[in-house]
Amino acid sequence: MAEAAPDPRLIPTLGSLIRAQFQARGFSFLHRQPVTSLLAGRRASRIRGRGLAFEEIRAYRPGDDVRQIDWRASARTGRTQTRVFTEERDRPTLLLVDLTAATVFGSVHATKTAVIAESAALAAWLALRFGDRVGAILFGDDGLEEHRPQRSRAAVMRVLGAIAGRAAALAGAPPRPVEAAPLNAALARAEAVAGHDWLVLVAADLQAFDLAAGRAIGRLARHNDVVAIGVSDPLERALPAAPWRGRATDDGRRVVVLDPARGGLGAQVAAEHARRIEAVRRGGLRLQTPVLPIGTEEDAAPQLRRLLGGAAAPHRRGPGA
Repeated sequence: MAEAAPDPRLIPTLGSLIRAQFQARGFSFLHRQPVTSLLAGRRASRIRGRGLAFEEIRAYRPGDDVRQIDWRASARTGRTQTRVFTEERDRPTLLLVDLTAATVFGSVHATKTAVIAESAALAAWLALRFGDRVGAILFGDDGLEEHRPQRSRAAVMRVLGAIAGRAAALAGAPPRPVEAAPLNAALARAEAVAGHDWLVLVAADLQAFDLAAGRAIGRLARHNDVVAIGVSDPLERALPAAPWRGRATDDGRRVVVLDPARGGLGAQVAAEHARRIEAVRRGGLRLQTPVLPIGTEEDAAPQLRRLLGGAAAPHRRGPGA
């Protein structure tokens, strides 16, 4: 008898991540956000404009910008030479995707793994729609997996396939020791590979955003645009008033029983979540890089549409804008 296909709300599949392209509408991670968007009011309220890429040195022609004359090449050849630049046609988008064992948890609609993976897929499809290169750093308890930015549907499919593969490997896997904070390792790698004017999107467990991560995001944001998505589950925010028994894990088989009255557990959980949210909020305001809070109660796409103000189709900035 054939084994039943996994529920993509628990374990994201390549098929579910491909279908996300049809939901990648009605919002944007880019500039010119509506006033209701959490990205409105960022520093200078914009994504940086495209840069200029050097193309060639050729003979000067009447009408060329004299400021681009290459005097060394002119002296070497005995003829006036000028540098030619073209506007960059794409912006690399780098996805940092949390695939640690800690994300394999969900008590309502989906696991954090599924919501994180969907968020990354939405960003990938949006970038591809505009002809931008898409790359990724997938991070888990076993290290990093890097995909350099490329501009093709095949490249996006490879990234999504890798996300789905790592997510499937998490399901039912025994816990393993973690030597360092995986998000911080991924951010350190992003600092090494990201140039200027990249869009860096971090989709991770809200619990992973600590002070070190905030500092790394701040450094990345000096020369790039960074958007962070922090995913949490209702049980991490507040325990139910009455004792709760349910399947709150990746495979839907293991049962969790919680009694919020025992030892003041409910109050402790609510206080800890409020403290973390406030720390993340303050850090985001200081860095002008807000962490978009979404949950496991529903799919990522409708939550992002609400948070980003229900923006119309993403709009590109023209030259000189």
